[in-house]
Parts: sequence; C-alpha cells; structure tokens
Amino acid sequence: MSILRPALEASRLQESDPAWAMLRARNAPVAISILDKHLGGEARRVAAPVLFERIEDDLEELRSHGFELPQTAQQYCAEWRSSGILIRRAAEDAREETLELSQGALTAIRFASQLSAPRASVTESRLATVIERLRALARDTDPDISSRLAGLQAERARLDAQIERVAAGDVDIPAPEHAAERLRDVLALVDEVPADFARVRSDFERLNRDLREKLIDQEGSRGAVLDDIFLGVDLLASSDAGRSFTGFYSLLLDPERGIEFEESIQDVLGRDFMDTVTVQQAKSLRRILPTLQDRSSEIHGVMTAFSRSLRRFVQSQEFLEDRVINHELRSALRLALDISESVKPYAKTALALNLSSAPLDSVAALSLHNPGDFEASEHVVTHDPEPVDIEQLRELARASDVDMEELRGSVNAALAALSAATIAEVLAVRPATQGVASVVGLLVLADEHASPLIGREDVVWESSSGTARRGTVGRYLFTEPIGARPVRRTAP
Repeated sequence: MSILRPALEASRLQESDPAWAMLRARNAPVAISILDKHLGGEARRVAAPVLFERIEDDLEELRSHGFELPQTAQQYCAEWRSSGILIRRAAEDAREETLELSQGALTAIRFASQLSAPRASVTESRLATVIERLRALARDTDPDISSRLAGLQAERARLDAQIERVAAGDVDIPAPEHAAERLRDVLALVDEVPADFARVRSDFERLNRDLREKLIDQEGSRGAVLDDIFLGVDLLASSDAGRSFTGFYSLLLDPERGIEFEESIQDVLGRDFMDTVTVQQAKSLRRILPTLQDRSSEIHGVMTAFSRSLRRFVQSQEFLEDRVINHELRSALRLALDISESVKPYAKTALALNLSSAPLDSVAALSLHNPGDFEASEHVVTHDPEPVDIEQLRELARASDVDMEELRGSVNAALAALSAATIAEVLAVRPATQGVASVVGLLVLADEHASPLIGREDVVWESSSGTARRGTVGRYLFTEPIGARPVRRTAP
C-alpha cells in the first residue's frame, strides 16, 4: 500500500478537522480546560451570554496566575467557532444563541484527559468483553442450524453449571480492584457517547443539506428524492445513520430494558468495591441512564424536525423557487466563465450596484430594553409643604448672589468718615458680610466708580465658617459717593 494516500488524508485532517485544530491551537491547554469545564459535563449546550460571562471569570483567574490571554471571552469564542471547535445554534425555547462543542472538540478533550489520567489499556475485563462479543457475533451470524444449536446448548450447559455452583454456595466474587477495573472500562465506553451523539447530529445535518441540494439540482419536475418524499418515505430515518440511531433509541426507551438497566446501576452503587472508585466516577455511573435518555431524545427531536421541514419544503413548493435561483446563479457563473477570456475581472464597467448598508451583527451582541431598570427602587414619599420664612429666603438669596446695594452703602459710609477710601479702608469701616463675595463686589464697584492707583494692598474677611482670610487686590481710590456723577478714571 502506498504511503501517499494516508499522508494526504492526514494533511487534509490537519487543515480541516476541529480536533486537530484544537490540539495545535496557540492556547490549546486553556481552551481544553475551559471548554471541558463549561460544556463537557452535563450541560452540553449553554446560552452564549452566559458562557461569555463564565469564561471571562476564568480568564481573569488565569491572567492573575501568569497566563497571557489578551482577548476577551467573546473574541476567544468567535475564534473557536471559526475553527469548528464550537457550534452556534439558535435556541428553540429562547431568543438567545447557544454554543456547544463539536464532535472534533469532544474527541480532542477526551484525548487530552486520557493523557493526563491514562488507564490500563490491557485489562482482563477488556479481553473478556472482546471474547464475549466475538462469541456472540460468531453465534448470531452462523447460518448452520446444527452448529448454532450446539453453541446454544453449550451456553446452556455453562449456565446450568454456574447455577448449580451458586445454589451450592460457591459464589465467585471478583476482587475490589478487578471490579473497579471493569467499572472504569464501562465508564470509558460511556465517555465516548457524547462524541457519538455529536457525530450523529452532524450526519443528520449533512444528510438534510444534501437532500435539499439534490431537490434543487434535479432537472425536470420529478426526481428520485422528490418521488420518495411524495410517497411518504422518511429519507432521514431510512438512511444508515437514521437506522442505526433508531435502533439505539428504541433499545434505550424499552421499558423492560430501562428498568433492568436502572436496577443494575443501583446494585453496583451498593457494592463494597465502590469505596475504591472516585466520587466523579460514582456520579458518572449514577447519571448514565438519564444522560443517555436526554441526549438521545434531543437527537431524535432533531431528526424529526429535519424530516418535517424537508417534507414542508417540498409540499410548499419552496424548492421550486430555490431551483430557479440556483439556475440563474449557474447561468451567471457560466456567462462569467465564457467572457473571462476577453474581459478581465478587474475591468471597469458601467454597471452600478446599490449595496445594502444594513449592519450585520450577532444576536448575542444585542441587549434588550428592560423597563425594570428604570423603575424607582423605593416608593415615592410625599411631604406636606411647610410655611415659608421670608428671612430664610433672604439669606438664601444673599448666599447665592452678591448684595451690591449693601456694598454701595459701605462705600458711601467710608467716604462719609474719610474724604477718600480704598477697598481695604472700606472693609475696615464695614467688614465683608458675604466673605470673599463682598471683596469681589467691591472690585466690580471700584472698576466702575474708583480711580486706579499704583501697587496692591491687603484685604481681610471672614469665611462662612468664621475663619479669618487674607488676600491681595489692586489699589483703587473711591473719592465720590456712588450714585453721583460717574468718576473719570485716569492714571495718576
């Protein structure tokens, strides 16, 4: 056998398989740990906003311990989604998008877990399982009636001998380590089930897409797929993947088998050797049947929904519209190929296309308006109005505005005592009642009614808290009472 074919197949998988992409990613350890924590357990599908918030908390913790993770949780999820590690789906019972692991991602996570906690690959229980399955396969596929009867009689003789030994009290109980080994082999098989479910769902999605493409590509009014659908044939259920899953689903939902399965699990949980297994292994054993039932019901719902939508796609004649669009696109591509030899793809033409400017964004990036965010957290308390004190209103007015009338009176009072007065002398006669506001008001009056002098002078006042304050202002000289003819200010 030539080495070329497997080498080319491995090269193709390296470029396209999500498992390979996840293992060779730059932050593969972080991706495997985070995604296994949030999507590898019982919760296989999580709403995108919830997953972003949980991953962001994990990223903060990892950054604090030296991991270099510059992107946000949403950016990492977008990168994993484009690599095929995550699958985005629309939730059936909510408006949010959901994210789940692909079949390749589950394979990569299981491979990494086997590296961190390897199990013994050559075990007695595994060899016994192989021998038993081969014996059953050889017996069930044997067309010779005589040899088949001989095999069944030998099996009955073996069971009869075992019954006699048990009735005589000869019970062969495996050692705790051997029983725990057999339990781990069972759980190893169960660990492969999620990846199998993901693979089955991918097969259904691909089959549904292929059937729709065949309906669109078929020439003429009727075709093999169209005839089968009109005859009521469920093409998804009759496919290889559909038949295999239907058999699994029917066996799982069999009441007698389900009761026997549940009783076996409860019996195993009560055995003494369970003290030698981990808590996680005991929890996995307890959750085998509910997990299988939930996941298989989900896959069965997907298969049913695809079958109904395919039948509705045909009965509503929507495929005819898609067939027309497909024909027009193929015609345009064929015409473009024909003229590509004479007209270059980058050649300018007179054709103008009005492109849509509608922005495209993810549904998870939208935030809904919540009227509850604007509701008052407490009840509104109504207070009865109290009588208004006119003196308090005057004090408030004085505190919010400079009393210029009072300052004019202060200047005139200083001029009555002195023939001329500066701002400091005015404040010496009548102190500032409004603190620094009175000083500012005197500067305004000085600019309008006083003569400027050379130099500066110190002024003092008291703040509202009674603290003495000092400042320096320009020198102005008041010589006439304010209210008389304006003073002509000239430089001395």
